[in-house]
Amino acid sequence: MSLKAFNVVIFGGHGKVSLRLTRLLTSRPNTAVTSIIRNPDHAVGIQAAGATPLILSLEDNSVFDLSSTLKDIKPSVIYFCAGSGGIGGPERLKAVDEDGAIKVFDAIESLSGSSLTKDLESPRLILLSSLDVRDTSKPHPEHYTPEDIKHSAAFHQAIGPYLIAKYNADKNLSARSSFKWTILRPNWYMEESGVGKGQIGKGHLSRNISRDDVAKVLFLLLEREGAHGLGIDLVGGEEPLEDGLDTFIRKGESDFVV
Repeated sequence: MSLKAFNVVIFGGHGKVSLRLTRLLTSRPNTAVTSIIRNPDHAVGIQAAGATPLILSLEDNSVFDLSSTLKDIKPSVIYFCAGSGGIGGPERLKAVDEDGAIKVFDAIESLSGSSLTKDLESPRLILLSSLDVRDTSKPHPEHYTPEDIKHSAAFHQAIGPYLIAKYNADKNLSARSSFKWTILRPNWYMEESGVGKGQIGKGHLSRNISRDDVAKVLFLLLEREGAHGLGIDLVGGEEPLEDGLDTFIRKGESDFVV
């Protein structure tokens, strides 16, 4: 029996996590991947990972442009992994990580009732966010230890605008109901190779996670439609990622709180 076919779009396809995800996706039978990038110089890397590059700018192109592109590709799953990478200052960070993400949400929403969704389901969105993205005017999450609170203060002091942009995008997405979505919230990345293990759900901020393992969880979410409406925390740990993810989905309680 052949595997279910997927037509995948990745926004921000040249990032380190995205390229790892792409290689996992393109090694899966019946899976086509289009990676949307801004810089034409990155096309070679996309092709080497087995995907088709498509040049488009989240900053310069409109919601209509994005919607038209998605109508042409007809994706079943969309990953949003784009980010400014700290290049261009706070203005560009907001333009990509927050406003760019919301443009994509609007584009997906605009497909409802279009020729794309007439015979197919609306594409499902998997958003790559970050751990500790939250409203800092509210109390810390109940599971935070004193060490977590210390780490959180350091995070928000070091990369506050980034976390704010991610929070605003996540909050915007969590209010949408016209398409299925999932938010993955990994802790800071490690350069070490992946181990296929971690802790999924209500993790502690001292436990970093490798990019390999983040990409693995993104890949696993491809076939887990039951993760719809969930914000999923991911940190380093000892449980096999497949088992932890399936347990979290069965529980059905989101880690993202508005």
